[in-house]
Amino acid sequence: MLKFEELKVFLDEKADLYNRPDFIGDDPIQIPHRFSLRQDVEIAGFLAATISWGNRKAIIRSADKMLDMMGNAPYDFIMNHSGKELQEIQGNSIHRTFNGEDFVYFIRQFRRIYTEHESLEDLFLLQDEESNFMHSAERFRSRFLEPDKHRSHKHISSPYKNSSTKRIMMFLRWMVRKDRRGVDFGIWDRIDPKYLSIPLDVHTGNISRKLGLISRTQNDWKTVEELDLIIRKFDDSDPAKYDFALFGLGVTRELL
Repeated sequence: MLKFEELKVFLDEKADLYNRPDFIGDDPIQIPHRFSLRQDVEIAGFLAATISWGNRKAIIRSADKMLDMMGNAPYDFIMNHSGKELQEIQGNSIHRTFNGEDFVYFIRQFRRIYTEHESLEDLFLLQDEESNFMHSAERFRSRFLEPDKHRSHKHISSPYKNSSTKRIMMFLRWMVRKDRRGVDFGIWDRIDPKYLSIPLDVHTGNISRKLGLISRTQNDWKTVEELDLIIRKFDDSDPAKYDFALFGLGVTRELL
């Protein structure tokens, strides 16, 4: 097992290796990178993150399909769509369990949110003494989803139910992290990147265990917080950069 300083050097090297623009080509983050308008980036990013499970090429194809349905102008479509356009979307398959009905639900919620707010950032602002996005993600969830139960609710995980909330954490990394490498956008200025967590899934969880970063066996919110404790010791101002290191180690299978 590597000592703390050795582990930090190793992960810094891996983060540096993968936190580069050529990372974008094979990753769902390429979807919001097609846009410059803040709201387009947010919408495209949120939708791409929402369907980010399974094969990355399939995720990108499915996100392409949603963009095509919105005329590749997400914000304009959200604010100005017709009922007929939503009907045409309704019956489509999109990505695995995320279907046309879910997509229409998200479009309607986006329109309501953007009628009241200029940016999704407003819904994720942290409150005093919060050290991570647990409560922020839950507040966002309750404001984005309508109180009445709907099948689409399952597509936005709840940290209060101990979900790792991986897709929301990934979206937040994209929007909040000040990259300087041209990968993450960093377009949200009112949230400090030091509060970001690693988007935890099977791959990042397994690599983290192999490196001795975490001991818990579940990939849940409690494990996200366990990983926070060590990752933030490596870099307390930019902990989420280590997502690139863990991802890269998972892709290359270097530790297997």
